[in-house]
Amino acid sequence: MPRRTVRLRRLVGPRGAQPKVIALGGGMGLSASLTALRRITGDLTAVVTVADDGGSSGRLRDELGVLPPGDLRKALAALCGDDDWGRTWAEVIQHRFESKGDLHEHAVGNLLIVALWEQLGDHVQALDLVGKLLGAHGRVLPMSAVPLELQALVRGHDPAEPEALSTVRGQATVALTPGEVQQVHVVPHDPPAVPEAVEAVMDADWVVLGPGSWFSSVIPHLLVPELLQALTVTKARKVLALNLAPQPGETDGFSPQRHLEVLARHAPKLAFDVVLADQDAVPDQDSLREAAQRLGGTVELAPVAAPDGLPRHDPELLAAAYDRIFRMHGRIGPWR
Repeated sequence: MPRRTVRLRRLVGPRGAQPKVIALGGGMGLSASLTALRRITGDLTAVVTVADDGGSSGRLRDELGVLPPGDLRKALAALCGDDDWGRTWAEVIQHRFESKGDLHEHAVGNLLIVALWEQLGDHVQALDLVGKLLGAHGRVLPMSAVPLELQALVRGHDPAEPEALSTVRGQATVALTPGEVQQVHVVPHDPPAVPEAVEAVMDADWVVLGPGSWFSSVIPHLLVPELLQALTVTKARKVLALNLAPQPGETDGFSPQRHLEVLARHAPKLAFDVVLADQDAVPDQDSLREAAQRLGGTVELAPVAAPDGLPRHDPELLAAAYDRIFRMHGRIGPWR
């Protein structure tokens, strides 16, 4: 089937303002949202999880006591433009060294971000400076100013004891558990939110949560009390973007509606206006609509998957879905 061309133009209001959009998540799921959203608004902020403890990020976190920079780096790369400058810098900061020494598998962007943190002593200022260097189409913020440890209550983490409950520690371990995750929390249990992240949520026209690893990238935002409070009381409209398929280990066997149910269990007062899902990834649309209604929202089904059959979002199709949602589902804020 030939690829459909999606024609998009940035949303603007009668006074020329664009919608203020904030996207929350981590990893490749957040990158997919940002790559799509930067096509339709120039006022875009990413708020990123800081619980990663694997790979280059985990090594820098353990050795230097810094926030894990990896998901922040990925968000910055996703905000790079499609011109030569943007593509070049996106490739540079994503580049990983290959060696037999200590630099092996470290990402250039991780080292750059940590170097600026040490030079400037300010997480937000350093990330803003990296974004300026890259020509990023938006801003990237950590959700908390302290590195967090993700812990999960898992049933059957040990395959030899399929009914036993155990506590699993660390984002990398939680993401790959063969058991069924029941609940997650973070340590420290009352982490401080980055003030600029809270301000961005309160000032937004639209908030987008997901897609991404449900227990290790999406739900952790709801475990930062100040951030959850802001998400609960903001006047912004809220979109919950679902994954294209369950994630092996973390959400293996989950239906789309099950994703909504576990999110509601972690934040029972949080409502959403729209639940976005790929039209081919929802075998039981009625059950998903019922689950969305319990969150206060409606379901939007759209073709957002890449045409190659892999469980990844197509940036243009996802942008078209967000564009349609923003235009159709209520209007608030000065940009309109």
